[in-house]
Parts: sequence; structure tokens; C-alpha cells
Amino acid sequence: MSAWAQHLPALQVGVPLLTTPIIVLLRPHGLAWAAATLTSCFTFFIAVMLTLAVLDGQQVQYSMGGWPAPHGIALSVDAFSAILLLIVTGASTVALLAARQIVNAEIEASRQPLFYTAWLLALAGFVGILVSADAFNIFVFMEISSLASYVLIAGGSDRRALPAVFKYLVMGTIGATFYLIGIGLIYLMTGTLNLADMEVRIREVSDQKPILVAAGFITIGLALKAAVFPLHLWLPNAYTYAPVPVTVFLAACSTKVSLYLLLRFDFFLFQPNLLNHNIQFSYFIMPLAILAILAASSLAMIERNLKRLLAYSSIAQVGYILLGASLVSLIGLTASVIHMFNHALAKAALFLCVACLATRCVNLRIDSLRGVAKQMPWTMAAFLLAGLSLIGVPGTAGFISKWYLITAALDEGLLGVGLIVVVAAGSLMAVYYLWRVIEVAYFDKTNEGTKIVGEAPLGILVVCWLVVLSNYYFGLAPWLSTTLSSAAAQILLGQVP
Repeated sequence: MSAWAQHLPALQVGVPLLTTPIIVLLRPHGLAWAAATLTSCFTFFIAVMLTLAVLDGQQVQYSMGGWPAPHGIALSVDAFSAILLLIVTGASTVALLAARQIVNAEIEASRQPLFYTAWLLALAGFVGILVSADAFNIFVFMEISSLASYVLIAGGSDRRALPAVFKYLVMGTIGATFYLIGIGLIYLMTGTLNLADMEVRIREVSDQKPILVAAGFITIGLALKAAVFPLHLWLPNAYTYAPVPVTVFLAACSTKVSLYLLLRFDFFLFQPNLLNHNIQFSYFIMPLAILAILAASSLAMIERNLKRLLAYSSIAQVGYILLGASLVSLIGLTASVIHMFNHALAKAALFLCVACLATRCVNLRIDSLRGVAKQMPWTMAAFLLAGLSLIGVPGTAGFISKWYLITAALDEGLLGVGLIVVVAAGSLMAVYYLWRVIEVAYFDKTNEGTKIVGEAPLGILVVCWLVVLSNYYFGLAPWLSTTLSSAAAQILLGQVP
């Protein structure tokens, strides 16, 4: 690895974090959007370079100030964090590319530099979580991303976002507090905050009860952050009333980052050191995953607001991710990680279609979309193709992760048969709730009171189709996502990729 490549983890966090003071000062507001978009593009480029550096199984490590771990602050990137970095930086970039016209319509020009500043702070917080090798620094970046996310959700013109943000703030604060209590207990027993050093010292602790309690606090805290059923109550309103570009960004990556932390802590720290903790993890997570798939999909089937429908769909997709992880097997974890990537692609594409609709439709209720495909054929065609990926039709990215999940379930005997039934039922329910939108848009007559002047603006439409076609590229040529996911699964299980 070249000398400059070793600095990439620090640049991944430093570039968006150090750009934020400049964004605040930029006038007119168009410059703030351009600077934020260029910064996000550069962070995506850094994530791509880090991914190329870890494809062969290596890790990229960096010691801040030249102080080696565990005494100094360490940054580390492996295959697991690399695939999440691609998700976060990619989602931020495509959302910003599509955001300008919608943000101009929803947010006053004088407030837009502050809005884009909060955006880059959220981006810096998310990538900081992914590259940190220190448990307390993870908490710091978690708070940065959370506080910035609250500002982004409440930053639009819809005042209903304020109670949604308040609920998100309360539940997010509880989750962060639980996480911090768990880390405090581990620090009390081990005397270290460095994750690698913590893993070694936990083995030397004679009384494992505080570690088990810490595992409970950390798991519940991160489950709140990840909207794991039934701790998901903050998510539907937050996604529904946020500005659509913000929903594109958060829906693609917010819960994934929390799930990343949940899996990394449990598989790195707790399962190797706590007796039978892998069985406890499965017994705790698997029922919640099954309930998430079935209950959230059922709610999506009766939901009338398009954004809220897709929000409930996201809760169900979190269930698929956890279902693969609950099998505690190589192929199950591979399915879990690859579904993080593929669901981010599908959900970003669907919410970009919603962004296209939002430029022409004031109301995003399903009933108000009658006949919209006649005025916006490219938008609705993109929605249809992205929906096929969410369902898991062969040839799409969604099919790859569900194929891995079904393959992992086949190794579980009779239990696996039941899990396959759940996966199939969830996919059929996705067909139903997405078909509701397609049927109204394509086969119903246009409402007399609906005024749609034509197709969405070309800039947003191009970005939308770029993400939609990515779902099919990674469905037909999934080498990158499967390679990273398999390596990530091996890392979680303590194997050498």
C-alpha cells in the first residue's frame, strides 16, 4: 500500500468535517449546494479507494497524531466497513445531486447554507462511526450524525416534521445512553476503549456478568438506533415528513450504520468471549426479524401515504438483514451484509422516484397518483424497475441477497424451511404493496383536480435512473458486493478472508 493511501481513513472523516465551516459562509445559496455536492463526491471517491485497498483482505489502519493504539486514537477500515462507506457516501452523493430544485422550493435561501452544513455533519458522523476503532469516538460520531439528522428532518417546510423529530430525538437519545452505559461497564472491567484491545482484555475478566449486562445495553441501544422491530416507532414519521432528498440519504444508510455497529460489537466482542452468546443472539434476534418482516410488510399493505409505505418497507428490510445475521453462519452473514448494500440501492432508487413525483405532485398519497404514469412515464417506469429489485426478482440486486438468505436457511433443516416461508411471504407482501402504487399510476383514470404539468426535471430523473440501473448492474454482475460481503462475514466470524 502506498504511503498516501494510509491517510485515507483520516481524509474520509476530515474532508466533510473540515468543509462545514466553509459551507456556512457561502453566499449565494447555490454555492453551498455545489460545495456540499463536490465534498460528497470526493468522500465517495475516497471510499472507492479504500474499498480497492481492502479487496485483498487487508486492513487500512491509521493512528491519529502518530500515537499507536491502544494509547492513541486509531482508525481502521476493513471489508465490512468499506462496503458501508460505499453505501453512505454514495447515498449522500446521489441525494445531493437530486436535491437542489426540491431544496430551493422547500427551504428559504438564507437557511440553505445551514441545511447543507448539517448534511455534511451527518455525513461526517456516519463515516466517522465506520472508520473509528475506539468505542467512545464511535459515540461522539454517533451524536454528531444524530444531531445533524434531526436538523435535516426538521429543515423542510412541513411542520409535521417537528413532532416526528422530537420522537426521533427522544428515542435516539435513549439508544445513545444505553450504548454509553454498556461501553462504561466494559471500560470499568477492562480499562480500555480501543475495540481490538477490548476484545483481548475481555477474555481476562474473571466475572463476566458485567460484560453480559453491557452486551444487553449495547444491543438494545443500537437496536433503537437501527429501528429494529418493535423499537421502530420513530422511523415512519421521520421518513414521511423529512424533505425528500433527506429521506433518500437517511433511508439508504442511517439504519445500516447502526446495524453495522450491532453486528461488529456482538460478533467481535461478545460472541467469542461470552459462553453460548451466539445462541442467545439467535434466540433474541431471529423472532424480532421474523416479526419485522411480517408486521411491517402488513402495515405497508394498508398504508395510503407513499413515503410512509416505503418507510414501513424499510423496517421489513431491516428484518431480512437481521434474519441472515441470526443464523450465525458464514453464508447467513454474507446474505445479511449484501442485503445492506442491495437494499440501499433499491430504497435510494424508490425514494428518488418519490423525489421526482414531489416536483410535480403536491400530495404523495397513493390515491392522488391516479393516472400519473401518463404524465410522468419515465418516473413511474423507474419506480416499477426499482420495485422489482426490492421484491427480489431474478436479474436484480435484491435477488442476489435473497438467494444467499434462502441458501443459508436451507442449512438449518426444518427451521430453515420455516424461514424460507417467511422470506417468500415477505416478498409476496412486497409485490402487493408496490402493486397498489403501480395499479393506481398505470390503470386508473387521472383525478380531475390533479394538476401535473409533465415529467420530472431532467437532472433529478437522470440521477434516479442511474441508481435504478445500478440495481440491475449489481444483479447481473454482483462480484464487488458479494466479494466484500463474503470477506465481511469471514471477519465477523473471526476468520481470515
